Amino acid sequence: MVVATFLFASHDALSKFLGGLYPVIMVVWVRYLVHTLLMAGIFLPKSGMAVLRTRRPLLQTLRALSLLSTSLLFTAGLQYLPLAEATSVNFLAPVLVTALSVPLLKEHVTVGQWAAVVLGFIGVLVVVHPGGAMFTPAILFPFGSALGFCFYQLLTRKVAAYDSPTTSNFYAGLCNTLVMSLLVPFFWQLPRWDHALLMLALGGFGMTAHLLLTQAFRFAAPAMLAPFSYCQIVFAGLLGFVVFRQVPDSVSLVGIAIICLSGLGAAWMQRRK
Repeated sequence: MVVATFLFASHDALSKFLGGLYPVIMVVWVRYLVHTLLMAGIFLPKSGMAVLRTRRPLLQTLRALSLLSTSLLFTAGLQYLPLAEATSVNFLAPVLVTALSVPLLKEHVTVGQWAAVVLGFIGVLVVVHPGGAMFTPAILFPFGSALGFCFYQLLTRKVAAYDSPTTSNFYAGLCNTLVMSLLVPFFWQLPRWDHALLMLALGGFGMTAHLLLTQAFRFAAPAMLAPFSYCQIVFAGLLGFVVFRQVPDSVSLVGIAIICLSGLGAAWMQRRK
């Protein structure tokens, strides 16, 4: 789980760097293309086309598009926002899952879990304080990304009862590659050879992180793994400093801590249930 969070943070740092040089559409397309080709090379020889057979194609397509919206919005937001702060706002997703599981999944949410939801939004308000780097309309990008990732997680719960994680990951990669392939001709730029290598690494980091995440969930419950997922914010902060010389101010650090506490609190209460 910890290695997966490091790879996700590295993936986001590469997305921020490449998104400053090439259109976001192109960067996201390469990410899903490499992801899909690597998964095809790993799983098709072993399972054949059976790995793509799904019992819920509509749910899988909606899940894939939710993930695509997250990728596009977050990568776009990174062009205007520091890496650590944007990552922390994206971590509103687990809190939003708690809130939306009531109307969408008919789950019971306790008063304590609602308190965690409110605390998460307070954390975002602290991060987006007047005078800070996040006090800009661009904050809507990571917030929209968190909302998209929330729907992705809710739909993942739904399809888990019908399809394997491998099928879900492969289907999402293939679906999003096809969608982005329709758009990329309008945004194409020939990359430099060293940037092309970074694009390959981008897709490799994303796919490897998802596979490690899947393996982690095979051996432990999501509520137990949730605290370790917040290592991604730490890695994002370190990479933001090393690569982009960006350091969160003291108020933003307080807001980031509040968001982490809200997510950890929600996970702890879910584990108790």
